[in-house]
Amino acid sequence: MSRRRTLGTKKKIALLVGAATVAGGGAFVMANASNAAQTTQDARTKAAQDAGVCQGLATALGNNQRFIEGQRADPDAQSQARIENREAVVAEIERKQAASGCAVGESAQDSQTSQPPQAGQEAGGQDTGDQAGDQAGEQVCAGSTVTLSGEGGAPAASSNQFPVGTKLRVTNLDNDKSTTVEVNSVSGSCALLNNAAFEQVREEGKFLIRRALIEKVG
Repeated sequence: MSRRRTLGTKKKIALLVGAATVAGGGAFVMANASNAAQTTQDARTKAAQDAGVCQGLATALGNNQRFIEGQRADPDAQSQARIENREAVVAEIERKQAASGCAVGESAQDSQTSQPPQAGQEAGGQDTGDQAGDQAGEQVCAGSTVTLSGEGGAPAASSNQFPVGTKLRVTNLDNDKSTTVEVNSVSGSCALLNNAAFEQVREEGKFLIRRALIEKVG
């Protein structure tokens, strides 16, 4: 008659510990793989956000440099004061480029990358400007992007197409925020918002509105 071998208590414990170690190791590897994938995705997201910040600052710098060039090419009695003001703005933008890890001094001209709204489309959301924002507006500068001039003061805009006193409503179609401001100076683009106005419609961390609806109101 055959005898059945039985495992001792110590051997059983050793086998159980070994199995648990293998299972735990597998879970650890899977967790590490998942964390690595998430880290890669987070890095890609941050890189995309950083690229948007740098492009917005480059566009703002290009707009101001183009304005300075225009003033030097066709000066008037106020040109020197305007140039000095914009040179200070350029220095501030370059400071922001350095702080954001962008190439300092890199500039780009205002691009025509945004798509105008479809027929019948309305840009809803809040309007942080005055009562003129409630009026129907005439869409202008279709396809223009919007960035900031870097100038301080109360919410306002500058433009190369509309005279001082013109009221423009700028809507960021990516977050449905809008502001109605008055043009108070000349710039190198259709609508260039100063710091206060841009803060009212910007997406956090971005210095460029790609999908903008610009309307002449009042």
